[in-house]
Amino acid sequence: MAVAGYLPTMPVMLRHTGDFLKRELTPFPGRLNVMLRCVLTSAIVIVASMALEVPELALSLLVVFYVTQSNVVVTRLVGLMFIVGSTLAIGLSILLLKFTFDYPLLRIVIASLLFFGSVYLIRVLRIGVVFFIVAIVVIYVQSFVDRTDQAELLIRAVLWVWVAVNYPIALTLVVNTLLLPAEPQLQLKAEIHRQLTALQTRLTQLIDGTTHAPPITLAAVQQDAVTLQKLLRFTTMRDAHYREHQALQLACIATVSRLYRGASELPPGWPAATAEQLAVLRELRVNCRALDEAVMSGEPYRYMSTATPEERAAADMIPAAGELQRALRAFADRVASGAEPGKPSASEPMVAPDAWTNPAYMRFSLKTLLAVLVCYVFYNAVDWQGIHTIMLTCLIVALPSLGASTQRALLRLAGAAVGSALALFMVVFVVPHLEDVVGLLLMALPVVAFAAWISTGSERISYAGVQLMFTFSLALLDQFSPTTNLTEIRDRMVGILLGVGVATFVQMSFWREGEGDVLRQKLATMLRAIAAQLCVPQAGADQRDELSDAQRQLQAWAVLADCEATLSRVALEPSWQEGEQGELTLRAQTVLAQGREIMLAGDALRSTLAAQAGLSSPYTVDAVRAAQQQACVELNRYADELAVNPPDAHAPRRIEIAAQAVEPAEELLFAAAQDLSRQVAGLPDWRVEAAVAAPPSQAIRT
Repeated sequence: MAVAGYLPTMPVMLRHTGDFLKRELTPFPGRLNVMLRCVLTSAIVIVASMALEVPELALSLLVVFYVTQSNVVVTRLVGLMFIVGSTLAIGLSILLLKFTFDYPLLRIVIASLLFFGSVYLIRVLRIGVVFFIVAIVVIYVQSFVDRTDQAELLIRAVLWVWVAVNYPIALTLVVNTLLLPAEPQLQLKAEIHRQLTALQTRLTQLIDGTTHAPPITLAAVQQDAVTLQKLLRFTTMRDAHYREHQALQLACIATVSRLYRGASELPPGWPAATAEQLAVLRELRVNCRALDEAVMSGEPYRYMSTATPEERAAADMIPAAGELQRALRAFADRVASGAEPGKPSASEPMVAPDAWTNPAYMRFSLKTLLAVLVCYVFYNAVDWQGIHTIMLTCLIVALPSLGASTQRALLRLAGAAVGSALALFMVVFVVPHLEDVVGLLLMALPVVAFAAWISTGSERISYAGVQLMFTFSLALLDQFSPTTNLTEIRDRMVGILLGVGVATFVQMSFWREGEGDVLRQKLATMLRAIAAQLCVPQAGADQRDELSDAQRQLQAWAVLADCEATLSRVALEPSWQEGEQGELTLRAQTVLAQGREIMLAGDALRSTLAAQAGLSSPYTVDAVRAAQQQACVELNRYADELAVNPPDAHAPRRIEIAAQAVEPAEELLFAAAQDLSRQVAGLPDWRVEAAVAAPPSQAIRT
């Protein structure tokens, strides 16, 4: 939320919205593949359901969108959980109807208990999606009971739900396995190849003196580092070889991220380069190509030295080039050492450690149940069958925090609005001209493709695509003949709007769960990860510590991305006290921006130290390392004070660097140290009584 004095004007908001949509809808590797798999499976499901008259086609398409994931591993995992969840849900629903069909009050009480238990298990189990399906079906079945008083028709409708959910899962698994497979191993190698190719292009640009290559932004470095980590995790789930050599594979992606980060720091041009410096750049390009080939073929990587010692010394004139050289040598030494592969990291527990002691889980379940029951009473009181989505909305937008719930609610509203508008257009202009299933596909598949493209984006927009498709298909594809009933479109929107309103009011009124404290803890974790990179290595540390630095940097990028996602949710949290919410957002933005700048300044200082160590006096090197260590201490102190409740983080003091007469060769080193000191001192004073300053204008340097 904005604070008074920082309210954006309408043109600015429109420009930001346009930039956001442009960024979120931009193609990226693998996005087209996921969209094609969604469209192909949806086309088969539409034809099969219409030809065989399988009801609940909208539900079948929804399952296709949920199960179709970025690669085969996640697709199979989600598909398996959906099969288990739907089977358990249908079984429980049939048992519930068998014993309580003639006792409405008992049916509602037992259904409420099942719903409460399912929502509780959503929060405490890693496989919570199974019980999300149970909760959805249990509530959905109650709307069936209100439509008919014939038990046989009711049971048939419930069993058709099981068919409508599970046969699309089988089709989705077949399509994803046979026709358009997306193996995580191939995706990981393709991403590594893309990043190394970008580095080779930048090196070629410097060698040839061309400027056609686009710059590599810091935002891209952060996003691509997180992408490599995710793909490695999926790959270890799929491939036993990767699981056995996790340490080596982690060192590989850490090295690639470090090289990609170095590529972003290379100058756009180097017209005054000497022959020796160009020779070093050629050596770097050769070794980047060799690393790329080694990853693609699975062969061990070996550093190929083609430049003379004098030529390699000339690389120090470009700190980024020296950083690239050290990264490649460190990884080559790690491969040559033949060290035993590291043990797989311990997996997360199936049940949350505080599952039975944290009252937040029970409170969340009670709030969600209360919202659903209020909607159920209203739905029956007004006898408006078309708004049965009001109850499902309460569960769908129920997420652990207010910010996440608000984000989901906004995406649901936006997706439903666009889907309803498209359905209205089709009903008026297209449906009267339909004659066969080919025309139906020509009408539906473009919308499915558009929705699939949105749903394959980031979490900030993906659910809108799912909701767009579901709303569109509910209005047009829920019957086995062309529909011209516009009230269906109206009823869906009314149900969603009312559900969002009731759920938001209940979430705000009882046991509010904000992520403000969680955000502070994550910011403290981010600062500790950055401080770990600033700590001066112990005497006698060998080159393999270069890999440890790269892995710590990889971890820092992941924590930074997590903090950004949390901050985006906190900014959306509704609050009765906008001043406090605005202060939290502004301070968090400042800490996040400064943390990124501190990490960049620390990287620059470390590279400069490595390049200038032989050219500077021992006194100067010791003074700079002392300042570097002091920055590490100040960051850890600030992180500890930020993590306490209430926060008592004092702004770090400016680190003084003991200086004497500085030689010209040492000026670059002192400048890097002073920049680090300045960035650390830029962290805000985060105390209750401290004034709040406006955040930097740019959170990410591009």
